[in-house]
Formats: sequence, C-alpha cells, structure tokens
Amino acid sequence: MAKVEGWTESAARQNDLYQAPTHEDAEWADAILFGTPSYFGAMATELKNFLDLLGPQWKRGALAGKVGGAFATASWPHGGSEVVTLSLYAPMAHLGMVILPTGYTDEAMLEAGSPYGASAIVGKENQPPRPEDLDAARHQGRRMVAIAGALIAAGEMPCRRQRAP
Repeated sequence: MAKVEGWTESAARQNDLYQAPTHEDAEWADAILFGTPSYFGAMATELKNFLDLLGPQWKRGALAGKVGGAFATASWPHGGSEVVTLSLYAPMAHLGMVILPTGYTDEAMLEAGSPYGASAIVGKENQPPRPEDLDAARHQGRRMVAIAGALIAAGEMPCRRQRAP
C-alpha cells in the first residue's frame, strides 16, 4: 500500500467511513449483497477472507435461506467483474443461500451491470460510478429487499429485524 500514492490515505478514509462487517452482521441480516473490486478476475482478498471464516455459520446453517447477491467493479472493460460476481455464487451455494441474480428485470440492467449483478468500470483514475451504474445497483438492492420480504412473508425465512448487540 505504501508504494502506491494515496492508497494508504484512501484506505484509512474508507475504514473511518465504513465499519467492517462482522459474521454477526451476516447472521442478523435477511439478505446479503456481497460487493468487491475485481483484481485480475478475482475478488478482493478481504472479502475472500471474510467468506473463508464463515465456517461456524456454515456448520450451524446460520445463513441458509438468506437471499444473496453480488456486484463488482473493475478498472477496465473486460476487467473480470462478471467472473468475480459469478465466483461469489459458489460460497453462497455452500452456505445454503438463495442466490438472486439481477437478470434483465429492469431497464437499468440493459444500460449497466450484467444479468449476474450490478457492476461499474471505474478506470485507472478510480472514477465514481456513472448514473447508469448507480441505477443498476439501486435496482439490485430493491429487488433483493423485495424477494427477502416475500420469503419472510411466506414463512420461508425467519424474520430477523433486530440487529445483534
């Protein structure tokens, strides 16, 4: 990190803005949307580590039946965001999650993302997502909430509205 100008400062800023998720967060959530940058067609090591340490939750079936989805960013077109999104489906399957791709269920998905999940190309300058990318991400989030709510209403998933202390 020290060798890339601004990387350490950017990481510190992000860590101050967003608290790292915990495995307890994964247990109380009704739906989990995993997001990652694409590094040579692979997910970030931080996310891989988070998933690798979900063994106790897997053993107890604590995430079984939860709605799961994925999204990714890449620096370049064809930078691996679809491959990364699809690679996240495997751990979700092992955990027993209900995998929910976006499909082409909204016009937003025709302009950005893929049928597997929202995505954005940020370029070497690490540009913010385009409005079309954000529309695709919002659609994915709304879709996940709607499906999780439907599963809860149908009695297919226990309602966990309270965050763990």
